[in-house]
Amino acid sequence: MKVTIFTDGSARGNPDGPGGYGTILVYIDSNGTEHVREYSGGFKKTTNNRMELMAAIMGLEALTKPCEVDLYSDSQYLVKAFNEHWLEGWIKKGWKRGKNEPVKNIDLWQRLLKAIEPHKVRFIWVKGHDGHPQNERCDVLATTAADGDNLADDVIL
Repeated sequence: MKVTIFTDGSARGNPDGPGGYGTILVYIDSNGTEHVREYSGGFKKTTNNRMELMAAIMGLEALTKPCEVDLYSDSQYLVKAFNEHWLEGWIKKGWKRGKNEPVKNIDLWQRLLKAIEPHKVRFIWVKGHDGHPQNERCDVLATTAADGDNLADDVIL
């Protein structure tokens, strides 16, 4: 089953303000019918990078069976971690990077790795705020969630 996921994260007053994520899942069934689901949520105090990761997590966790996934994101932090094998290096070093500094957002990276396990995922970078329709829609979902009233607590911040 082939699924396309579009994601975006947003944080107001990054790194200590409210934030949100937006995710769109697209699946075309065997009859050629397109099915679209949208997900979003907001947090009281978070960072942009955490919301970028959360958007990808929510999309992948919504899948109920193994899929071939093209995941589009405007976050180089997310895309390069997989495509340039940053994650492999961090894990080999015991979740350390660079000058033996701890990797940020380990909780979400680990959750994302678990969410990926049953799937074959290809990460694709898209330029943000450049007219890509699904990326623009994800941005609206993320910023609307960040500006909402029912914000959750981010467990790390």
